[in-house]
Amino acid sequence: MNQKELKELIEFLIEKDIAEFELERGDFKVKIKRAAEPSHVALPDSRYIAVQHMPSTVPAPASAPGRFDSAADAAAPESEAGLHIVRSPIVGTFYESPSPGSPPFVKVGDALEVGQVLCIVEAMKLMNEIECDVAGELVKKLVANGQPIEYGQELFAVRPAK
Repeated sequence: MNQKELKELIEFLIEKDIAEFELERGDFKVKIKRAAEPSHVALPDSRYIAVQHMPSTVPAPASAPGRFDSAADAAAPESEAGLHIVRSPIVGTFYESPSPGSPPFVKVGDALEVGQVLCIVEAMKLMNEIECDVAGELVKKLVANGQPIEYGQELFAVRPAK
């Protein structure tokens, strides 16, 4: 089973809401377990969870929550409204380049195409290429290189092409 087949299998299991799966083919064996999804109770915004778990990667707010002290702060949510968020399809470690010392796959401001590799997520010693699912311009990289990431975590913000 190659990396692409494994990725498709994981996506299928997520789509069908299968929590545990085991496959054995000759000497190849794979066992996949997913954590149960939390019930659909009002959950906190994932951006605040990232601040709580990784304070060194996200700057602290300049003012009290819910208050805007300047026109620039008030305009920020409006400019982010049309952005497409690329999320992690798996749990693993985020890598911005194919190998240490090589340039990143993408940089802020780059024009992106559908299917273009954005990063690699290492999971269980497998390097999974994460591809862009929309054409546009890369506006933000939301994860630091080498950082552990969770399923569904926001990785990139892309301004879709018109």
